[in-house]
Order: sequence, then structure tokens, then C-alpha cells
Amino acid sequence: MTNTVDRGNLAGKLESFFKSCILQRWKDTLLTLQSTRKFPPLCEDLKITSRCIDALAASVLAHPSKQWWIKDLAELSIDHYWRIMLAVKSAGVVSSKIVAEAIKVYASRWLPNMGDSLHEVNLKDQLLLEKIVILLPIEKGSVSCSFLLKLLKAANILNASSTSKLDLARRAGVQLEEANVNDLLIASFTDGDEILYDVDVVITIVEEFMLQGRSPPTSPLRKKTSGGERRRSRSADNVDFEGQENGRRSSSASHSSMLRVAKLIDLYLLEIARNEKLPVEKVIALAKAVPDFARMDHDDLYRVIDTYLRAHPQLEKKERKKLCKIIDCKKLSMEACVHAAQNEMLPLRVVVQVLFFEQARAAMAGGHVTELPTNIKALLTKAVGFNEKGVTMNCTSLEANDSEWSSASGPKCQMTKVATLKMKLEEDDNDMEEQVMVRDGLMRSTSSRFRALCPIPSRPKRILSKIWTMNRSVSERH
Repeated sequence: MTNTVDRGNLAGKLESFFKSCILQRWKDTLLTLQSTRKFPPLCEDLKITSRCIDALAASVLAHPSKQWWIKDLAELSIDHYWRIMLAVKSAGVVSSKIVAEAIKVYASRWLPNMGDSLHEVNLKDQLLLEKIVILLPIEKGSVSCSFLLKLLKAANILNASSTSKLDLARRAGVQLEEANVNDLLIASFTDGDEILYDVDVVITIVEEFMLQGRSPPTSPLRKKTSGGERRRSRSADNVDFEGQENGRRSSSASHSSMLRVAKLIDLYLLEIARNEKLPVEKVIALAKAVPDFARMDHDDLYRVIDTYLRAHPQLEKKERKKLCKIIDCKKLSMEACVHAAQNEMLPLRVVVQVLFFEQARAAMAGGHVTELPTNIKALLTKAVGFNEKGVTMNCTSLEANDSEWSSASGPKCQMTKVATLKMKLEEDDNDMEEQVMVRDGLMRSTSSRFRALCPIPSRPKRILSKIWTMNRSVSERH
């Protein structure tokens, strides 16, 4: 077998054949490498495996812009594939996008197609997934966000290591604006026929996106207005926003990504809000993970709350109030306000705030308001039961008690509308109303809930002082 015995022995001939014929041909090298799986230790000792791997990697590096090799390598076992791809990546010749495409094809070939259902955890599949995660290129954009989230779904189901899941979540968070709602529906586990989604990992993804996208130019702070300042209308805010965008072109793309992600998260919340076993704390945490400036309006967020409350009618009053604090009534459209004002699932305080800010919006838009919008007035009439005669009586009473307010120009009946709203904002300060709510239940009508607040509150709310000042300034200008 050696040259010491005779020239041209079998060992020399085999080496010459292996080097000149097998390793020079792509297909033959692949077949030889696959055959080494039958005798792995022996093939490693003879260096057959390592030489095949080096030959295949060299062939890939010889044509760095080509992708002909991707499907062929996808037939290899993970151990052989792992070693070839490490050699290809370390050379730095093949682009990260081609490497990512090769890994995507390999994952599609070997990872089980589980979808949202849970299969028996297979240790082999788990190790396969963890190695695929390590092979992923680190360059942003080389791997699509959709593919990263698919791997994260598989990692959750296969119970992969926390390191792998965190790595995938962070990578997906960097380019979250590319995702859609279905991508974020990451199953945690199933309870019978019901699928429970992993909201915690979505919160991690959103937080990672906000960390890499947060900067002072793209995060305009909302200025606080004093009691004597007139709050701008939504149209004025939009004009100012457009001016700021023109002044910071370098960061406009980042801010638009924030807007897309905020819309995405609201739609995701709307999708999972119907789940009866979804804790309210997770809904609140995910909603708050998106900064306020990223939501141009809160209509989608209101739909989330409405859907969640209807799917969880047993939710306690304290939790309902806590949930409703995530919406800003000033950012609701007219259609959302009309729906909210008649929504019996909402806490009374939210309904009153909606009506209050609708009056404020109408006052700022018109400059000199003599009447509430027809739809809001109709809602107040239905809820409180006041009529024109009652308005006159209340105006006379308020004129005697508040000379400063009654001396302002403009119809005195406007005072009644503010006073009416003032009475509604005392839900938390009226213990008797609390007892009535417990006795009558959370599902009673809007009309009965308003009547429980007929007594004038002992102390005014700060929010009412703002609208009083605003109305006086409007009246003085006219």
C-alpha cells in the first residue's frame, strides 16, 4: 500500500485519483462528502471530509457573484453545510445577500413547516435552527425582516436557546418597518384549539426598533401650554409638522418608519385583542412601547380598546380605566368620537372627555361658537336629558354664581354646556356613584351613568379651567 513496497501502489493511485478527479468536479465532490456520513470518524482521520469541504468552498469563492451552488449545498447535512458556509463567510468575497439567500433556501429545506401549530420538540431541529441563526449575516438589510420573524416563530416553537431568540428579535427590530401583521403573530403555546401569541417578544422587537431610531430631530416634543395660552387646532399642528419635516430632510425617512411601525403595532393589537386570555397589562405595555409622536391619530388605538373590552366583558372597572388611559381623546377623529360617546363599554370618564374635547375643538376651529356640533349636542341631550328650558335656567344660575364668566361676550347658554361637561368629570370623586355602578353593573346605559353625576362637583377640574380661559380669550377677540 506504500511506495516502500513498490512504485505505483494502491495508496498513491487512490490519492492521485481523489485529487485529480474527485476534487476537481463539483458533483463528484458533493457525492463523496455525502458518503462520508457512513463512516464519519474514519473519513475525518483520512482528511477526506475536510478536503471535500475545502474544495466545495473554493468552487463557491471562484464565482462569488453566482448563485448556482445554493440548491446543491442545501442537500448537505447541517454539520457539513456549517463548515462550508463558515469558510465562505470568512473569505469575505461573496456578498451578504447571497449568503442570506443560501441560508434561507437551506432553512426552507430542513426546518419543519410548523406554521402556528406546536409539534413535538425535536432536539435535532432545535440545534439546526440555532446553527442557522449563527450563520446569518450581520449586515442590516441582508436578511429580510419577514424571514427573521419566521425563524423567531420556529425558535419559539422548538424552544430554542434564549440567546438565539434574543438575537433574532434584535435583528428583526432593526428593520421592523418591513414587517406586516402576520409576521408578528408569533405563537407562544396553544391551549386547546386557541393559539396564544407571544406579546413579550413583540415588545422586545419594538423597543429595539425605537432604540436604533430614536434621535432628537425625529422625536418632536409636545410643548405644554399654560392656562392662558390657546391650544392649536389639529390642522395647525399638521402645518407645523410639515414645516419641521422640510427643515430636517436627513431624518424624514426615520420618522416615516416610526409612523409605519406605530400603524403596524396598532393593527397587531387589533388582531390579538379578541383573544380572551390576553392580559390587559400586555396590551398596555405594547401600546406604550410606541411613542406618542409616532401616532398621528388614535383611531386605531381606540378600535383596539373597543375590541378588547367587548372580548373581555368581565374586566374589572379599575382595569378598564387603566386600559383607556392609553388613548388621547384629542387625537380621535369625529367618527371615532361619535362612536366613543355612545360606547357603553367605555368608562364614563372617557365618554365625558370625548364630549369635552369635541366642544374645545369646535371652539378653536370656529373662533366664536354659539352652539355645539349637532351630533355632540344630540348625544348630550340623550345622555343628560337637558332641553332649551333647562339651559335657560342653568344659565341664569351660573350668571349669579360666576360674574367673571357671565360678563364675557357671547351667548350665556354656552356656559351651560361647559358646566354640563364639568359635572361629568367627577366620576372618581363621587363615592356614591361608585356604589351605584357596582350595584347596577357595568353594562347600564349611558343615560343612567350621566344622571348619576348630576350633583355639581365640589372642586373643578384643571382641564375645565383651560377651556374657560380659552372661551374668554375667544370672546374678547370678537
